[in-house]
Amino acid sequence: MNIKNHDGTANFVPGTVLDIHHISPSQLAMLGMEEIAFVKPVMTEQGPAFAIHAADGTPIAIAPDAKLAAAAIIQQEMVPSFVH
Repeated sequence: MNIKNHDGTANFVPGTVLDIHHISPSQLAMLGMEEIAFVKPVMTEQGPAFAIHAADGTPIAIAPDAKLAAAAIIQQEMVPSFVH
């Protein structure tokens, strides 16, 4: 179900079909927020590590290795996606 806003864009209701032709930038940023977290290698003061980010790019956590980062994401009932 999509509910039209006053500007003609549609609110996204989870579990429904989204018409990508009528999506606002803020709605696009919210897609996957509760389902996907991204993992990317980073360099810290302590050496190499793996940063965990929300779907919109917000930093969430940092882990010493990729397996631990993925496990932390899965523990939160989300799907890890690795970015290189």
